[in-house]
Amino acid sequence: MACNSFSWLMLSSNNAKRVPLFFVPTSTCFKFDVPVASQIQWHTRSRNIPQIKRHWVEASDQSLASQERFSVASYNILGDRNASQHSDLYVNVPSRYINWGRRKRVICDELFGWDPDIICLQEVDKYFELSDIMVKAGYAGSYKRRTGDAADGCAMFWKADKFRLLEGESIQFKDIGLRDNVAQLSVFEIRFLSSRAQYLSEKWGNTPVVLAGDFNSTPQSGIYKFLSSSELNIMLYDRKELSGQKRCRPAQVLGENKETVGPIVALDGLFKCWTDEEVKLATGDSERHLAVHPLKLNSSYATINGSTSTRGFNGEPLATSYHSKFLGTVDYLWYSDGIVPTRVLDTVSISDLLRAGGLPCKKVGSDHLALVSEFSFSVTNNEPTDIVAAAASPIVDIGEPNNQRS
Repeated sequence: MACNSFSWLMLSSNNAKRVPLFFVPTSTCFKFDVPVASQIQWHTRSRNIPQIKRHWVEASDQSLASQERFSVASYNILGDRNASQHSDLYVNVPSRYINWGRRKRVICDELFGWDPDIICLQEVDKYFELSDIMVKAGYAGSYKRRTGDAADGCAMFWKADKFRLLEGESIQFKDIGLRDNVAQLSVFEIRFLSSRAQYLSEKWGNTPVVLAGDFNSTPQSGIYKFLSSSELNIMLYDRKELSGQKRCRPAQVLGENKETVGPIVALDGLFKCWTDEEVKLATGDSERHLAVHPLKLNSSYATINGSTSTRGFNGEPLATSYHSKFLGTVDYLWYSDGIVPTRVLDTVSISDLLRAGGLPCKKVGSDHLALVSEFSFSVTNNEPTDIVAAAASPIVDIGEPNNQRS
C-alpha cells in the first residue's frame, strides 16, 4: 500500500561544500512468460516457504566516489490501519504476518540489520511506538501526519551522533490545491565530515539531492519519465494513466510478455482529458504543455547493475511491492550531481516473491521491500549543485486512484 507522504532532507557540514537533500515521497510493472495457474498451484502446495534473502551490490566503477559516505533507507512499512482496512490484499498472507506487533519487530530488525544513517518511512501510523525503539538505538526522529482522514504519514530517523538537525519544515500539499499528501523538509549538519571547505551559498541553496520513497509510479510511466528526463509533455499522456499502475495486477504481470510501455498517443497526438486548471497545476501555465524541473536525476538502482533475476530492462527492480492486487515496482532512490551511489541492497526475484505467497512474510514486515543505498560525495564536483526547485514537489497531481489500494 502507499500513502503519498513525503520527506525532504538536506545535509551539510561545518566545512563541507556538498549538502545532500533527501526527499521521500510515495510501480514498475514487468511482464513474464509464467503460467499463472501453475504458479498458484506451485506456491500454495509448497510446505517449505523460502526466506527472503537480500544482498548488497557494489558499483563496478567507483572512480568518482570519495571516502565520505552515508547510507539512506526508504521503506513503506504498511500502516496498521491500512492493513486492517484492506484485508482483501493479503488473503494469501498468514494473519500472524499482518499483526502489527510482529511486523514492528520484523521491520526494526530489517532496518537495524542494514544500519542506515538516515531512514525515511512512509505509511507510518504508529510513530511513537517506532520512535521509542529508534531512540534507544541511537536515532533521532521527526514525523508529519497526512491531512484529511488519513491516520498515517511520513517519518524520518537519523543517527544522532552523525547528524545534527539545523532546520525542519513540513509541507501540506492540500494547501496548494493537491491531495492530502505531506512532505518533510529537514536540513542536517554532518558531524565530523572532512570535505573540502566551501561556504554554502544562500541558505541551503546549492546542494546535491536524493529523492527517496514510494512514488506510486512505474518505470514505464509518465511520472518516471518526468523525474528521469526533467521534463514531460503531459498532453502525450492520459491524465488517468500517468502512474502506469493499471497493468500491474499479478495475473496481468505473470500472464504477459515483458514489454516496454511508452506514452499512449491519441490519433491526433494529444490527449484532451486535461482541463486548463489541471494543465496550469502541472506546468504553471494553462497554455504550456511541458512540465519541467531543474534537477538532473538518476536512479541509484538503475545506475548499479544487478542480477537479471531481480532487475528489469531499464535496471530498476522487477518488483518492490507484492500483494493480491499488485506486483511491481513503485519505490525509487534518485540522486543528483554531486553524489554517486556506491552500493545498493538488491531486491529479490519474482519467483522468490511468488514462493513467499505475498508480502508481508516471515522476514519482511511490509507489503513493500525497503530500498537502501550508500552514497558518496563525488570527487569531481567542485561546485555545489543548485537545488532551488527541490522545494517544489516533482509529483504531478494526476487525479488517478492509487491502484495499490483499489
